[in-house]
Amino acid sequence: MNRAELEHIIRASSGITGQSDIVVIGSQAVLGQFPHPPPALTISMEADVFPRARPDLAIQIDGAIGERSMFHDTFGYYARGVAEDTAKLPPGWEARLIPIRNENTGGTTGWCLEVQDLAAAKLAAGREKDLNFVAILIGKKMISPDTLRLRVSALSLAPDHQASVVARLERLLGTAESRS
Repeated sequence: MNRAELEHIIRASSGITGQSDIVVIGSQAVLGQFPHPPPALTISMEADVFPRARPDLAIQIDGAIGERSMFHDTFGYYARGVAEDTAKLPPGWEARLIPIRNENTGGTTGWCLEVQDLAAAKLAAGREKDLNFVAILIGKKMISPDTLRLRVSALSLAPDHQASVVARLERLLGTAESRS
């Protein structure tokens, strides 16, 4: 997905829900801070979104422009309406959201996760695709290791899960250093 496609999803999500602020929390949130990221970060054809003031309306987005919808069939990308707590995010993430608002969003503001918060959430999820995503962010120096360590340490997780997330991060940072 590219930036224009994400903007289209933001505009369509607003049209469906009547909400003027849409939060983007999945991997495509990277497009807020980095409109032209490395192609490996934009392979997903799905944007995880919810209306900022009315997260309960996310189900409407999923039904109208979600996977296997006419929207998906027509454009080749889609939105996944998600709950606000879908991702494990560090405290203060809302204050760090990156806005996208332009003619293509139709006056709606898309609020994208800041990349360090996105990386922390990906590490907490721990799926292979998430770890690959974070590895690219680290390798391309799109995130600060020190800031990411702070965000990961601030996640509200069970102690064993927290330890796993820290270990994943250190493993990825170690791999990146050995390649430098």
